[in-house]
Amino acid sequence: MKDEKYRLFQCSLMPTVDPETVIGVRTPVLRKTAASLCADHPERTESFLRELPHRYYEENNLHAFIIEKTKDPHAAIKAIGVFLPYVDNWATCDCMFPKALKRAPEEALKFAKRCIASKKCYTVRYGVGILMRMFLDDKFSPEYLALAASAQSGEYYVDMMVAWYFATALAKQYDHAVKYIEHRELTDFVHKKSIQKARESFRVSDDKKAYLKTLI
Repeated sequence: MKDEKYRLFQCSLMPTVDPETVIGVRTPVLRKTAASLCADHPERTESFLRELPHRYYEENNLHAFIIEKTKDPHAAIKAIGVFLPYVDNWATCDCMFPKALKRAPEEALKFAKRCIASKKCYTVRYGVGILMRMFLDDKFSPEYLALAASAQSGEYYVDMMVAWYFATALAKQYDHAVKYIEHRELTDFVHKKSIQKARESFRVSDDKKAYLKTLI
C-alpha cells in the first residue's frame, strides 16, 4: 500500500515525526482498512487497540480510525483517553473524532476539560479541538472561550490549535470572541494567528476582516 510520493509529502507536513516511521499509506486506504477490520475481524481489532505504542504513523492513524467507528460515546471517550498519551503529531491528533461524542455532549465537555488540564501537548490540543468541533454552535457558552484560552502554553502545536479555535469562534460567535482580540487576552502569537486565520476564512465578512486587521 506504500506510496512514496505521498510519504514524502506527509513527512514535509510533520517535521516532528521521524520519516522512518512513515510508510506513505493514503488516508482513504487506512479508513477502508479500519472499516473492514471492525466489520470482519472484531477480535483482531481489539487486540490491535491494546498493542500500544505503535511504531508507525499509519498504525496510529489506523488506531484513530478504528476508535472513530465506536458507537458508544463512553467507550469512545475511554478509548481516546488510552490512546492520546501515545499520539506524537498534529495529524494523528486531528484526524480522530468519533461521531458518537455528539450523542453525549456533557461527557464530551468533561473529557475536553480533562484533556486541557493535561501536561501532554497533543492531549491538550485534542481537548481544544473538541471545544471547536462541538461547542461553537447551538451548545456554545462564553465560558468555553476562556477554557480554550487557558490552554495557551507556548507549545507550538497547542497554540496553533487555540488560534484555530478563536478564528473559528470569530466566524461563529463573533460578538463574544472579538472581545478576546480587542482586549488582547491571548498571547501575541495566538492573537496574530487568530486574526490571520479569521481573515483567511470565507465565513468572516469583509467588514469584520477589515476591523480585525486594525487589531493586529
